[in-house]
Amino acid sequence: MAAKHRVPDHLRPETRKWVKGILAEYELESHHFRQLVKTSEAWDRSEQAREILVKDGLTVVDRYGTPKAHPCVGIERDSRTAFFRGLRELALDGVDAPDAPRPPRTADYGARR
Repeated sequence: MAAKHRVPDHLRPETRKWVKGILAEYELESHHFRQLVKTSEAWDRSEQAREILVKDGLTVVDRYGTPKAHPCVGIERDSRTAFFRGLRELALDGVDAPDAPRPPRTADYGARR
């Protein structure tokens, strides 16, 4: 693992292990490391929301007695999306990830023609 990158303590143990594994295989620039940390935080947030949903259920009852989606449904969805986008943008070969709905951005992304 590159000595210049310190895995944050606030990540879950499993996530820290995953990040350390990536650092052992890849030489990351500072901005890529930060992107990896944010991607990891998104994973942890998704897992935290999923655990709350297991405990509380998918719906809550509002003050009128109407069932509504639990707020963690959106948190889990958004965090999971952020995780997969982060993986796609890092574009690390060999890191397990499902097929992305679109390929990673190319070097000329956003260039004016």
